Amino acid sequence: AAFRVTPQPGVPPEEAGAAVAAESSTGTWTTVWTDGLTSLDRYKGRCYHIEPVPGEESQFIAYVAYPLDLFEEGSVTNMFTSIVGNVFGFKALRALRLEDLRIPPAYT
Repeated sequence: AAFRVTPQPGVPPEEAGAAVAAESSTGTWTTVWTDGLTSLDRYKGRCYHIEPVPGEESQFIAYVAYPLDLFEEGSVTNMFTSIVGNVFGFKALRALRLEDLRIPPAYT
């Protein structure tokens, strides 16, 4: 997924990208007794690249990859709502927009 990110003043782009990856994967999961049974690290989204948006001050494209195991098998609806569900109200960001989403053939 490629997100256009505008961090709040004082928030570095790398931190904003990492926050988007966490919030759109496992960052909002609630701690429960079963946490000992599952390693959340396996399901985390990862921000693997950040680049400035040409001509736009303080805007960046954050590229985030997600493990397929995070989503219900074959459900594009589940994948989409997981990625975009709660992340847009994140306080570390002034603005956020999903620019691109690529679904690997292995998922469909």
